[in-house]
Amino acid sequence: MIGAVLFDVDGTLVDSNDLHAAAWQQAFSHFGVELSVDEIRAQIGKGGDNLIPALLPAELVERCQAQIEDYRSTLFQRDYLPRAVPFPGIRPLFERLYRDRVRIVLATSAKAAELDFHRNLIGSSDLIFAATSKDDVEHSKPCPDIFAAAIEKVDSVDPGRIVVVGDSPWDVKAAEAAGLRAVALRCGGFPEPALIEAGARLILDDPRDLLARYAMWTDGA
Repeated sequence: MIGAVLFDVDGTLVDSNDLHAAAWQQAFSHFGVELSVDEIRAQIGKGGDNLIPALLPAELVERCQAQIEDYRSTLFQRDYLPRAVPFPGIRPLFERLYRDRVRIVLATSAKAAELDFHRNLIGSSDLIFAATSKDDVEHSKPCPDIFAAAIEKVDSVDPGRIVVVGDSPWDVKAAEAAGLRAVALRCGGFPEPALIEAGARLILDDPRDLLARYAMWTDGA
């Protein structure tokens, strides 16, 4: 039986990936860069430190990355974050994990302010053992830093009994780099072949499917 689950938040517990893509598109446009939503959407799940260099010319990244990140963060929290909604079934899933003494850790590439909003949004703060965000580490996903920091939050649990649940290829790659197995969810809207190519060992639909197929992913560690 697993001992801890590291949950990504955006696209995994909260339906916010399209909101992030729209905010990034608007932010880039403000700095004179026009990109399609599809181009940006494929990079969602990364923090700005990795998303911006993946999409913009190196010269612009060097000159404007901090300003773009700050602008996007303010824009997202003001105009987009209030429109985010949780996926159904989170509370029953977390209650089952909590009852089985599985430690629940939120591990996101978002900043701490967004993480705090989402903790309140999903209504399960009493069941969450710990949380970590981009503000706690140097690099966001797909670098393993966030999951490495999350592992430290549950240092009494053997890493072989820790599972990552995420929705993006970047979650899966970060989990693999941290030496953890990953379950990927389709609810974030990423193509299944991309999740498989990234190394997902199991792909399910959403938090409700995690509960419906509970033994499938919790008994194997």
